[in-house]
Amino acid sequence: MKHEKKMNRRKFVGTSTAAVAAAFTIVPRHVMGGLDHIAPSDKLNLAYIGCGTQGIREMSHLITNPELQITSVCDPNKFSTDYVDWSLHNIRDNMRRVLEDPDWGESLEGIPGGRDIGKELVDNYYAKKSSSGKYKGCASYSDFRELLEKEKDIDAVKVMTPDHLHAAVSIASMKKGKHVVIHKPIANRMHEARLTIETARETGVSTHLLAWSQRSGYGVALDWIKRGAIGKLQEIHNWSNRPVWPQWTANPSETPKLPDGFDWDLWLGPVPDRPYHPNYTHAVFRGWYDFGGGSIADMGHYSLWPLFFEFGINTAPTSAHASGTTTSTINNHVSRGEHNNVAFPYSCIVKFTFPEQEQLPPFKLFWYDGGMKPETPDELDAKDKELPRQGMMFIGDKGKIIADFHCGHPKIIPEQKMIEFTGSATPPEETVKRSENVWVDAFKKGLQSPGSFLKAGPVTETILLGAVALRAGKKVKYDSENMKITNDPEANQYLYREYRKGWEL
Repeated sequence: MKHEKKMNRRKFVGTSTAAVAAAFTIVPRHVMGGLDHIAPSDKLNLAYIGCGTQGIREMSHLITNPELQITSVCDPNKFSTDYVDWSLHNIRDNMRRVLEDPDWGESLEGIPGGRDIGKELVDNYYAKKSSSGKYKGCASYSDFRELLEKEKDIDAVKVMTPDHLHAAVSIASMKKGKHVVIHKPIANRMHEARLTIETARETGVSTHLLAWSQRSGYGVALDWIKRGAIGKLQEIHNWSNRPVWPQWTANPSETPKLPDGFDWDLWLGPVPDRPYHPNYTHAVFRGWYDFGGGSIADMGHYSLWPLFFEFGINTAPTSAHASGTTTSTINNHVSRGEHNNVAFPYSCIVKFTFPEQEQLPPFKLFWYDGGMKPETPDELDAKDKELPRQGMMFIGDKGKIIADFHCGHPKIIPEQKMIEFTGSATPPEETVKRSENVWVDAFKKGLQSPGSFLKAGPVTETILLGAVALRAGKKVKYDSENMKITNDPEANQYLYREYRKGWEL
């Protein structure tokens, strides 16, 4: 893809400011632009890599932030309306809202996405904010490597690609000196996650993992545990309703035609060659070991990372043991179990064993997805109550705390014990602080954000070890210091990736 040579944005701002200064008396910036005006030279120039449904959804909110300027977009897909989302019209309606155009996408059938949609959103939004009503400043690329070579004046990169490209894009960006904000996970292989974190450390750029949040429920639960509400902590349970995408057990055998405008080679990135199939792409990539991280990577970051922060869990688990849904096929009237080493199971349970932490005794962490959840505690069963569809539970040797999925609205069970311990049966009100402007402020100041990659090592290794245990089909003992499975040498292959030539990390 060819692009006209552009004047460096910062040089343009500098020469323009100098010209104005020579002709007029200098006045404060807020007088010329209004109290809320932010000079172009003070904005964070952002390259946006990944324009699928979640990418466009987040872009439609992010672009309204006056602290930054989206200067370029990138996606291997030019444009299509075959995306998968949780709502048929959410992307269309977001575009209408941010562009103040109630008719946008009226003729489109399906769910739109791709770099053309990203560019249209950027150009049209900034045009509406321009006094001239025009803006054509957003560059568009299919290959992130070309973007990083040509877009010299970007300050940061936002990575919204499928999981298997996270490490490649992040590492390349950081080596160019760009700050990086990324959707979870940092990578979907242990080796790549470690390499990404180490690159952040070596380059000193600012980084942010978008799953970061601060939620008051974790602090409440920890305080109760410290004060003896449930005795000595033994287990933590967390369960999700994911997956919410179709789940397969074998690679597809058919080879449909590659859609126009879709660069399959770029989408594959580091993954070994295979024929294109829509079952791999868009929002359904998460279910494949090669491309995604499964339900635990999709949702576990949101619930477990705040838990690790608040509870001071600073080490990876020493072991993981997983069990997942089994499937069978019938061939010539004979039923045979399928060996599935290509995709996450429909549902699974993973048990992680953790050593003693500064604030916690040794404990076990259980993850459930696909409709699996812990056995209903006796305290609830006695009242004919059930555990919620998603949730979190802390079990000690003298009691239990149950809460929402993100540890919201925690309560000690049974209710009488909650009243005796807290003086009320009502869970405390929840406060939440999410990622919105946290990383923008940090990047502009050249500081590490609270959601820095440098803080995400233990939770990342925990989540990725779950996939290793699923594929190994047995308990795996893990030496985090040496990044090694100690009891099953063959399982170490799942810590790494087989790379296509030219994509090695």
